[in-house]
Amino acid sequence: MSHHRFIVCLAGPTASGKSAATLALAQYWPIEIINVDSATIYRQMDIGTAKPSPAERRTVPHHLLDIRDPSETYSAAEFCTDTLRLIEDIHSRNRIPLLCGGTMMYYKALREGLNNLPSANPGIRRELENEAAASGWPAMHAQLQHVDPLTAQRLAPNDSQRIQRALEIHRITGKPMSQLLAEQRPNQEKPWHYVTISLEPSDRAVLHERIATRYHAMVENGLVAEVEALFNRGDLSESMPSIRCVGYRQIWAYLKGEVDLPTAIEQAIAATRQLAKRQLTWLRAQPDRHIVDCLSLNTADQIRDIVPQYWNAPPR
Repeated sequence: MSHHRFIVCLAGPTASGKSAATLALAQYWPIEIINVDSATIYRQMDIGTAKPSPAERRTVPHHLLDIRDPSETYSAAEFCTDTLRLIEDIHSRNRIPLLCGGTMMYYKALREGLNNLPSANPGIRRELENEAAASGWPAMHAQLQHVDPLTAQRLAPNDSQRIQRALEIHRITGKPMSQLLAEQRPNQEKPWHYVTISLEPSDRAVLHERIATRYHAMVENGLVAEVEALFNRGDLSESMPSIRCVGYRQIWAYLKGEVDLPTAIEQAIAATRQLAKRQLTWLRAQPDRHIVDCLSLNTADQIRDIVPQYWNAPPR
């Protein structure tokens, strides 16, 4: 492994204490954080994304925060391009890049390289959205079943985002997405070897409590007003990735009058727990991950013991 250069990734489910751990590490090494988070990229979305505070950002430099307006999208491909550039930049300043966050699709793209699927086609997307508005997503799922049964089989009938993408790929290429993915070329040797330190709870119930407590605190701190400001802009909708963020779309539904606030809060907490479950499932499938119990009292110390073997720099 000596020919590899190591990049440490601090991953974990939502509310596992990733930010606190990075701040503790910054006291020992000259690190800069690259955020691996598809929600904190958005400006004006601070409370519900648990974005690092201005004080935390002064303590340690953070990258890939506030880089998009909520009306814009950001792909895994853009994340990879930006991250690889940042890694070089940070190294050139004799500092250490630390990837930190919970968007597993971004980690996957970095580790495995990007597939050569066609990029989005706005015309075809609109066409598919109009068809879905007329006939509903289950009908679109049935259409996918017809052209790409393998992909359809692993998607829920209401998974609009993925159904749309799979149909779009079929319309652009004339081939099922499952076939294109099966034809992928394995990655060429990459310059970086990504090491995952995974913050995982020894007791899932305690993480669930943390998620509920944290979301109630977000509501206390003005989350509803934050979402209301986005709602009142008039150019955003729940079909956009920003508003689909967990904890936001539920408040959006409340602002539309679809549910009352206590229901929206309960639904947001349930959705956040579901997200944590998916994040943990993905992490558990990572072969060589280092597991640190995110509920232990010395999480940062445990991480600090793992890191030197990759950063070959003793704590200062």
